[in-house]
Amino acid sequence: MTAKAERLHLRVDAEQKALLEAASAATGASVSTFVLAAATEAAADVLADRRVFVLDQQAWRVFDEALTQPAGDVAGLRELLAGPTVLDVAQTGDGE
Repeated sequence: MTAKAERLHLRVDAEQKALLEAASAATGASVSTFVLAAATEAAADVLADRRVFVLDQQAWRVFDEALTQPAGDVAGLRELLAGPTVLDVAQTGDGE
């Protein structure tokens, strides 16, 4: 483990501070240790939800089959993507 050299500064209201102090005391950790552990775990969970997902064998087969299917046409999608966007309208001044 490397030495900690970075700092985070947080502003909390009295109710939040009391909650964090009570929770850290309940776990036997300092407030800093408790907040860092909770925030680190929450950050890892958020990122894991965006990078990793677990499927059982049946769900994996269904997922894998869906990936191997050729792309299909979605009604109106080609026209939507070929037409002007709200940004195009804003640049030309033709907006409502």
